[in-house]
Amino acid sequence: MSDDEDVAPAPKRTRVYYGSLEEKERERLSSEKGRGSDGVKAGIKAGNINISSGETLDLEDRVSERQHDALAAFEQRRRARQITVSTDDTEVKAGLRALGEPIILFGEGPADRRERLRSVLSVVGPDALKKSRREEERAKRSQDECQQTWYHEGSASLKDARLWLAKYSLPRAMKRLESARALRDVAEATRAIRQQELQNSLRNLNNFCSQIGDDRPISFCHFSPDSKMLATASWSGLCKLWSVPDCNLIRTLRGHHTNVGAVVFRPESGISLEKSDVNLASCSTDGSVKLWNLESDEPVADIEGHSDRVSRVSWHPSGRFLGTTSYDNSWRLWDLEVQEEILHQEGHSKGVHDIHFHPDGSLAATGGLDAFGRVWDLRTGRCVVFLEGHLKEIYSVHFSPNGYHLATGSGDNTCKVWELRNRKCLYTVPAHQNLLSSVRFQPTDGHFLLTGAYDNLAKVWSHPGWTPLKTLAGHEGKVMGVDVSPDGKLIATCSYDRTFKLWLSE
Repeated sequence: MSDDEDVAPAPKRTRVYYGSLEEKERERLSSEKGRGSDGVKAGIKAGNINISSGETLDLEDRVSERQHDALAAFEQRRRARQITVSTDDTEVKAGLRALGEPIILFGEGPADRRERLRSVLSVVGPDALKKSRREEERAKRSQDECQQTWYHEGSASLKDARLWLAKYSLPRAMKRLESARALRDVAEATRAIRQQELQNSLRNLNNFCSQIGDDRPISFCHFSPDSKMLATASWSGLCKLWSVPDCNLIRTLRGHHTNVGAVVFRPESGISLEKSDVNLASCSTDGSVKLWNLESDEPVADIEGHSDRVSRVSWHPSGRFLGTTSYDNSWRLWDLEVQEEILHQEGHSKGVHDIHFHPDGSLAATGGLDAFGRVWDLRTGRCVVFLEGHLKEIYSVHFSPNGYHLATGSGDNTCKVWELRNRKCLYTVPAHQNLLSSVRFQPTDGHFLLTGAYDNLAKVWSHPGWTPLKTLAGHEGKVMGVDVSPDGKLIATCSYDRTFKLWLSE
């Protein structure tokens, strides 16, 4: 065989044209010089022959896009196979919830749910679940820290006031304990006879006087320390002073422009205080607090600070400090000697409605719209007792003269008596058919409890025992406030029907 035959034949090469054939076609058409040009024109006109105008289609990008998507899907499936997912369906649901995914889809079983979690983790990363759990724990920890009680350093005037309160309250506490020991030495039969006599007199309570106090509902009433005057507050913005027991108008105090929530006499008013001194304090729904004397119809001073409705004011037993409660979720303590606010106390989650000071002057009790009551130690600033048990708002709080009982009236129609020595509820009095607006202990020895409510009634209860002694019926509207005279002889009730009544035992 020759060498020429051993040589392999050259492969036939196919000519590949790149780009447009438009120019080639134009040259061919021009070379033909019209041969068959009529047929070509007819074909172009019929749409059978299309000549490009120069547009191009880039196929390489589209192909690379599909390849990239396929590679990404393959890589995602590979990552999903490497992720370990719990077989516990509860943990799988918790993981989906932490990642913001629906925990159950329609027709989805545990195995499908597990695969869906694995698929989500392959996209967001296997550490996303751990990160979400860490953030959840951090948020829970910060929430717990926010709920903890914290303290900050107060002013020098607050420190001086706390020291003054300690020196004031300790001797009074010793005196109260001595009186309790002396009462304990009295024979049980003698004490029972006294209690029986008091209860019999309370059962004979009758309406002694009824007076129209204003042309708007009367929201509050309070006896003077000498039991010779009664102060009433009205929704008309007026406060009035009445003589007791003949109920003659003495003076009208004009200064508030909105509903007055309370007006209270200062301790020792009418006893050792001069008429020109500050003898009363009042508050209204516009957040204003005003101080009054017994000589003028105009306020002698205004106290500003609260940004919301001020519902109640209460004097400290010393007469030096004034407590105010507001719907801005706080209560404040004002020192009238230095003429400044010394304490702005927060602690309630909703508005604070009522405040009352311990007979020794060492504690303050507050009740709020959050249905909780708190007892504060004024000498340290701590909340020493947390009163939890009412189902609705607390509208009234009052200490017993014995120093260890506290009564609270609530919107759940009950009155609770708390034992402060063991910090528990001593008894729940199912007192009324509507919310309780006011509760008061007898101021001399606390042998009975007075309650007023929106069922148009006021009731007298024995203490201890909590048996009903007398129902004071006569008002045609809600009973807005009640009070007992310091000498324990008279009871006053004021009502939505614009009247106040005095009750006396025959």
